Amino acid sequence: MKKLLSIIAAVLALATQLPAQINDMPSDPSWRQTKKLIVFDLDGTLTQHKTPLTPENKAVLDELGKRYSLLIAGGGNCERIYKQMNGYQIPILGNYGMEESEIVNGEFRIIKEEKAKINKRAFTRKCMKLRKKYGYMNWKGDPLEFHESGMVTFGLLGTKADKTDKLAFDPDKMKRRAMLPEVSKVFKNSNVIIGGTTSFDITPKKYNKYHAVMRYAAEHGFTKDQILFVGDDLDDGGNDSHIRIGGIDYVRIYDYTTLPEKLKFLYMSLR
Repeated sequence: MKKLLSIIAAVLALATQLPAQINDMPSDPSWRQTKKLIVFDLDGTLTQHKTPLTPENKAVLDELGKRYSLLIAGGGNCERIYKQMNGYQIPILGNYGMEESEIVNGEFRIIKEEKAKINKRAFTRKCMKLRKKYGYMNWKGDPLEFHESGMVTFGLLGTKADKTDKLAFDPDKMKRRAMLPEVSKVFKNSNVIIGGTTSFDITPKKYNKYHAVMRYAAEHGFTKDQILFVGDDLDDGGNDSHIRIGGIDYVRIYDYTTLPEKLKFLYMSLR
């Protein structure tokens, strides 16, 4: 009951803080000619959460790759993304830009890796207070995941939670959106991002998908208006939200199985 009352109170408080529902950006047929770099989120966009790339969505990448440069910008580390993509040959920005990988002579290789120092004891103490307040004191595995880059994943169900439980936990993200203002306040010197299916990703302020993509674009000769982002989590607090806030054109995906249909206006013109 205490947990339920805490969640209800947080949702009611959040109702006065959340912006109006974000309207989707309409797809523009002119993007076929003006866009040069197409950037993809992974989980929920190209794949189900931590599930291999499907043949249907691989075929879309194959078609688009005939005309556009392709890139993945993810919250996970590059190696995890590469394996989930079944070794698909595509450059990757991992951990919100703290890592970068490319395929060099046919082999996966990390070419950029930035690390931040983390006070693990302070992180653990703060997260335990949040767990107690919101009633998430039962978890499987570890309560926090400290990545080598310095990113921290605060998984409410733990690092070893069952996949079925994780997918069913917060599909509309409202549980975590209710907590987001307080988690952001506790970690006010960091970016707090709703990530995965049960977690918050916490990164140093300068790391998010927008800054990562814009840095990559500058290094490879693309301008902002030549970039198209494809993702699912564009609402405030979502791991793609900085892309929308930063003003990059985007296509929103609500179900990864609809990706071929949503991007048909781009790749059908290539045939």
